[in-house]
Amino acid sequence: QVQLVESGGGWVQPGGSLRLSCAASGTVSGIRNMAWYRQAPGKQREFLAVITSSDDTDYADSVKGRFTISRGNAKNTVYLQMNSLKPEDTAVYYCKARSFAEFWGQGTQVTVSS
Repeated sequence: QVQLVESGGGWVQPGGSLRLSCAASGTVSGIRNMAWYRQAPGKQREFLAVITSSDDTDYADSVKGRFTISRGNAKNTVYLQMNSLKPEDTAVYYCKARSFAEFWGQGTQVTVSS
């Protein structure tokens, strides 16, 4: 089993920045990649970014150039640096880990408003 805990969400004005963290624990040695998703009210969960075990990354077009996914030195922590935030970025942000199964965190709320 893998447990994921997200943190770093909150309120920010348009144009601002936030950095989300996702800490993995449990059987982390089998994790192949970790990703960030978000879900806004009334919308489907949306893929944002992924980082593989070899640190390759990929992004959704909607966040490319504004969001950056990275891995901490401990390798079991993943970050999502979010810049130039817009009101439409308001959502609950989730971390996902893929190993022998998929595991999700509980989510962290990000609100972008003036």
